[in-house]
Amino acid sequence: MAEHLRVSRDDAVAVLTIDRTDKRNALTADMWAALPGVLAELAADPDVRVLVVTGAGPSFCAGADISDLLGGPDAEDPMAQLRRDNLAAQAALRDFPRPTIAMIRGHCIGGGVELATCCDLRFTDPTGVFGVTPAKVGIVYTPTSTRQLMDLVGVATTRYLLYSGELVDAETALRTGLVDRLLAAGDLAGEVRRFAEVLASRSALTQRAAKEVTAALALGGDDPEGVAEQVAGRWYRETIASGELAEGVAAFTGRRDPRFPWTG
Repeated sequence: MAEHLRVSRDDAVAVLTIDRTDKRNALTADMWAALPGVLAELAADPDVRVLVVTGAGPSFCAGADISDLLGGPDAEDPMAQLRRDNLAAQAALRDFPRPTIAMIRGHCIGGGVELATCCDLRFTDPTGVFGVTPAKVGIVYTPTSTRQLMDLVGVATTRYLLYSGELVDAETALRTGLVDRLLAAGDLAGEVRRFAEVLASRSALTQRAAKEVTAALALGGDDPEGVAEQVAGRWYRETIASGELAEGVAAFTGRRDPRFPWTG
């Protein structure tokens, strides 16, 4: 396991914890580079049905470690390697094949927001503080990160956050769509766990199909609905071939919990 990245498992729920509390869980260049491998191992495990991403201690993630920003070998673009590793880490999390939840306390800044927006869902408590701060340092935010943020909060709020670098509280994050749930202090871990168990009990095939269809629709392009329909068509056939739908109907009719056969 990579330094400062810790994985624990409880039945079907895996928890990836960023554990660098002395730096508010800021991610080093090595941590960004290690994330795809960590996520690939979890994705390859069929027993992992839900992934929770969180930070150790009172913070989620304060972003990239600023000491790495000018450390690359290319004098004309010293952030080039860091940017490649950052984008690869985001892609690995965004494309994780099962549902992902960001469990956020305290600081969720810069790269922390990038990680959170790459998760399917974001839960926070009143301590959550959010910011996208490249304008404080002179960083050019990547189109991928900009699009990911814009899909959640819209163009105006994306510009507000990027132009100003100001921090917003948890209530503002909820109102703008940056987070999905704002939970009372002390309730966050318990509710994330409860909800993760709910997700783990549902059809993994339905969830995978929903993830791929929503991703296809979000990409836009000339015919997003047509692309999404092609994706969905494959899953229409798979739910019959795998017996997933038959089991769901039988369980509903028999008033019992389903034992879905599809594991992906």
